[in-house]
Amino acid sequence: MIQIILIAVLSLLAQLVLPWWSLAVVAFLVCVWRSSSAGQAFFAGFYGVALVWLIYAVILHTRTDGVFTGRMSELLFKTNSAILPGLVTAIVGGLVGGLAGLSGYFVRQAIGNEIANRTS
Repeated sequence: MIQIILIAVLSLLAQLVLPWWSLAVVAFLVCVWRSSSAGQAFFAGFYGVALVWLIYAVILHTRTDGVFTGRMSELLFKTNSAILPGLVTAIVGGLVGGLAGLSGYFVRQAIGNEIANRTS
C-alpha cells in the first residue's frame, strides 16, 4: 500500500513539471527501492499510476461538463460514452506504470545476483 501511495504522489508531482513518461521513471525507481516480489512491483506500479490518471480524467470530465470526454469517445470509439475514455486512460497509464515497476524489480534482482556472485 505504501508503494502505491508513493508511486501515485511522486508520479503526480513529476508529471506537473516533466513529460508524461516520467511516471515510468518514478514507478521504476520506487520498485527498485521497495519491491519484494514481481507481482507486488507490477500491481503497485499499475494501481499507483492508474489511480492518478483516472482521477485526472474525472477532473477533466467535470471541468468540461463531459464535452471533452464525449467528443473523444466519439472520435476514438464511435460511441458517446463518458466512462470509456477514462477507463482506457487508466488502463494504458496503469500498464506503463506496471511494466516500469516490474522492470525495476527485475533490475533489483539482477543487481542483487551480480553482487552475490562477486562476493562468493
